[in-house]
Parts: sequence; structure tokens; C-alpha cells
Amino acid sequence: MRSKNCSLLVLLITYGIECFAQTISGNVRDHDYVDLELPSGRLWATCNVGATKATEYGDYFAWGETEPKKDFTWENYKWAKDNGQFMTKYCTKKEEGKVDNKIVLDKVDDAATANWGSAWRIPTSKEIQELLDGCSWEWTNNFEGSGIAGRIGHSRKNQNTIFLPAAGYYNGTENSLVHNEGYYWSSSLFKNTMNGSYFLCFANYYIDWRGNKRFNGRSVRAVVSENVVVSKKK
Repeated sequence: MRSKNCSLLVLLITYGIECFAQTISGNVRDHDYVDLELPSGRLWATCNVGATKATEYGDYFAWGETEPKKDFTWENYKWAKDNGQFMTKYCTKKEEGKVDNKIVLDKVDDAATANWGSAWRIPTSKEIQELLDGCSWEWTNNFEGSGIAGRIGHSRKNQNTIFLPAAGYYNGTENSLVHNEGYYWSSSLFKNTMNGSYFLCFANYYIDWRGNKRFNGRSVRAVVSENVVVSKKK
């Protein structure tokens, strides 16, 4: 038995196949989640919105839009006028548009809620920071032998893992960073950059969060919304 195990290990190393699997802890309204035992108890989806498994990239959304598209510009962004110089919603400064002081997406503008139902939503920037702090992270070029690159998060509290594929992002009709970097929206407005919103970003040499232009097409990884009874995997 030991000889067979050693041979399997050699095979995995030779072909660069990762031994880490995406953990599935339970299911909410037909979508799986992983419990990483984060301090808040927040539960994260195991795949992107628009995907059916962890190794699919899923759909791309502009911030505050609920339908995927293939072309992402200020001109076709739902909440902008004058080439992004004037915001019609989610604005805290008079010089940047119509002030409403909204700093978190309304449910009606949440791509996770719109596509997966009220049990799910886009995480806040605070919840993204909790995810970063609650896991140790490593880069892979070949998750589970799929050929898909991305970041694997290992919970610091249990043995569960989460995988985020490097799906890149869209500016216009081009996604030149797919397989090299990942960009995941939060539901939080970025206060320090005009027309920006927070997002999780990573490559093989870093993982962090930043704020930038809302019209770009980025991935969405949902979390279970509050006050939802979840079904645990047996």
C-alpha cells in the first residue's frame, strides 16, 4: 500500500496536479457553500456567480449591474454619465455626481442576489478582509488537474479550503489577464478614488484588496446573506 501511495504522489508531482479539493460544507437554495469558521460565521460560495463549479470563471459584471455583458465601458455603465465624470447613484461627493451617500449596494443592484436569489449577496469589503485574514493563501497553476490557475485559501480554523480562479477582468471587450490574475467585486464603495469600488485582487505574487473603476467587468463570489437557514452536508 505504501508503494502505491508513493507512486501516486510521484505521478501527481510529475504532472503538476494539485492535491487540494474545494470543500463543500452545505447548500443554500441550490448553491454550495464552504464554512471556513470565520469570526463572523460568514459562509462563502464554492463557485463564482454564473459558474457551476469552482474551476469555471463564471460571468463578469460591472459594479452595481446585475446582468453580465461582453463590453465594459463608461459609456454603457448603468450609473454613469459624461464618460464616468458624473455618477447617478452611489455618490458621496457633489463634484462627482448626484449625492445619495449610498456606500453599499442596494439588493436590487446586487448581482449575486439578482442571479441566485435573496439567500445570497456580494460580500462587503470588511468581509473580504475577513476572508483574507481567516485563510492562508497559495497560488496554483493547475487546480485539481483542471489547468485552471488561481488562489487556494486554507482556513486557519479547520481543514476546509476555498478556490478562487484567476478569471482576469474586462476593460472594453478585452480580458488579457485571465489565468494570471483574479478580480472579485465587493459591495462597498471605495471612498478614496473617484468612481471606484472595492474589490479583491490577486496574482501569483500577491493577494489584497483595492479600489478602482466601477465600469470594469469583474467576477462575483457570493456569500450567504444573514438570517438564512443553511443545510449542512452530512
